[in-house]
Amino acid sequence: GKIRVGFTPDEEIGRGAHKFDVEQFGCEWAYTMDGSQIGELEYENFNAAGAKIIFKGKSVHPGYAKGKMINSMLLANQFISKLPKNEIPEKTKGYEGFFHVVGISGSIEETVVELIIRDHSAKKFKERKEFIHELANKFNKKWKKQFGEEIVIAEVKDQYYNMKDKVKPVFHIVEIAEKAMKELGIKPLIKPIRGGTDGCQLSYKGLPCPNIFAGGHNFHGKYEYVPVESMIKATEVIVKIAEITAATK
Repeated sequence: GKIRVGFTPDEEIGRGAHKFDVEQFGCEWAYTMDGSQIGELEYENFNAAGAKIIFKGKSVHPGYAKGKMINSMLLANQFISKLPKNEIPEKTKGYEGFFHVVGISGSIEETVVELIIRDHSAKKFKERKEFIHELANKFNKKWKKQFGEEIVIAEVKDQYYNMKDKVKPVFHIVEIAEKAMKELGIKPLIKPIRGGTDGCQLSYKGLPCPNIFAGGHNFHGKYEYVPVESMIKATEVIVKIAEITAATK
């Protein structure tokens, strides 16, 4: 049968698979090659959202600021301090979700905080987004009399969802990849992704798409690398998947 190979910018840039033409690709299922160590096989990932939180302030001469100045940078600092201290990337693992502050910039009159929200559970994911809006409402309620308008504006947008719901109904595609690894003497490491892949978007676009290892390590840092030997193993898995699929059709 036909085997199709697709190349797309990875999801880190935020526009990876959004415009991928699934219909033209013409496959029943696919695999992304975006995993880490040899043996990784993943069909669960985070539900993901990004939040942009704008803090408004009021600038006056610091010598005469008592009861008048509102420093938006300090407001942002207070807001961040209200986030659950143990629910950050540095202190979570497995299925545990988190809030992650990824950027902050500002002045006395306006500060912008950017953070990402992650959770495998759809219920907890919804609760995390609601928490951000509730926290913003509390700040607005506290400062409305002095400032006269909303002092915190929270914008929360979904980014991608857990592909588990789309892969489970066609779970044989995971089993094929698992069998391919075993036949090559590779121990399958089936675990949830603490992140996302283009397979998340593709699965929700109608192309169920588990993720297979590519051999990379230390992602998103200056020490990122991939051994050639791991890439060769990943190639062998792809070929074996094709052989198994052809034999069972």
